[in-house]
Amino acid sequence: MQVEYERCCGIDVHKETVVACVIAPGAEGKPVKATRTFSTMTGELKALAQWLTEHGVTHVAMESTGVYWKPVYNLLDGQFQIMVVNAEHLKKVRGRKTDVADAEWIADLLRHGLLKGSFIPSAQQRAWRDLTRYRTTLTDERTREVNRVQKVLEDANIKLASVASSVMGVSGRAMLEQLIQGQTDPVTLAELAKGRLREKRDLLEKALTGTFQAHHRFMLIQHLSHIDFLDEQIAKLDAELEEQMRPFQATLSRWDQIPGINLRVAQVILAEVGTDLKQFEDAAHLASWAGLCPGNNESGGKRKSGRTRQGSVWLRRALVEAAHGAARTKDKYFKNLYHRLAGRRGKKRAIVAVSHSLLVTGYYMITRGQDYQDLGANYFDERNKEMVKRQAVKRLEKLGFQVELKLAAPDLA
Repeated sequence: MQVEYERCCGIDVHKETVVACVIAPGAEGKPVKATRTFSTMTGELKALAQWLTEHGVTHVAMESTGVYWKPVYNLLDGQFQIMVVNAEHLKKVRGRKTDVADAEWIADLLRHGLLKGSFIPSAQQRAWRDLTRYRTTLTDERTREVNRVQKVLEDANIKLASVASSVMGVSGRAMLEQLIQGQTDPVTLAELAKGRLREKRDLLEKALTGTFQAHHRFMLIQHLSHIDFLDEQIAKLDAELEEQMRPFQATLSRWDQIPGINLRVAQVILAEVGTDLKQFEDAAHLASWAGLCPGNNESGGKRKSGRTRQGSVWLRRALVEAAHGAARTKDKYFKNLYHRLAGRRGKKRAIVAVSHSLLVTGYYMITRGQDYQDLGANYFDERNKEMVKRQAVKRLEKLGFQVELKLAAPDLA
């Protein structure tokens, strides 16, 4: 096979050690391998960089093993051309696996140009990812804590969630605070209802009649204090992200124009895919990287399961969340797209399709510098107007009607 890189290195990365194998031309022009093991402490990794420099290495490859590749990448970045490779692309024959053999295998593949590096974002974008992903984790924890509040109320025979849409809303929180203060009279608690919930005061009185005891009060105090703490931490993350992304407010605003995508989702998208999307060849490559397009699985001329690949789980999650919102918008293209697919393919596939469409739409908006323009709820009917007309006429004729079509006068209003 043709040699792409004369002097290269393959690194097998672990938590405490890295094994590096350098391949370089020998005295007679034949490739010579040199292997060394280094600790993952900063001083040892600097020694690794010095060792690679002494051998004239130009390209380095390593597996994307958990987070353990990051310290190595941080210290080698800027000195060498580095490839961080998906471990799925480096599998060896079973029974022949050692750390040294793995490093040699990676180096051999790299030497002949058989590896494809993963997308590694800039240091700034990696910082955004840390912030958005941590915020998502805290938001999930807050949801779990709210569910624990609901569990305590159910145990106390208080059915507040059966009447109020949210036990942590303004009315619900006021009632919980009074329960903690020792107020258990259902009439007094029901009077704390705000807005439209006041119309349900009679039902609230029944729902708030329970067996609230001392240990329920203690548990509620712990849960509510934890929720308040999480709200404070999430607010700090929001402020930090807003400050760091301020120079890219125009890009955020453009993503925010798309139905279903709000500022938080836009921040996640920006952190996961970047600001200019130049690293993706086209919209199809971006959708594939995000895990939002069907997989290819064909053998013997037969198409097998086309399940979507895993892709970027954080980006996919944000877009699916946005797709649920877009599917509920009124008189919009994405709502029509969802309902056209949900009946034939199921709700989950329809949501994935809407997520794919949201991402592709955003790709073209960012790369072309254009604002969002909705295609309209009637887009699919307009595209196949003749077919829609024939189907409608056919259905009416089956019901016994005689149909005569006439063009309506244009609306001049």
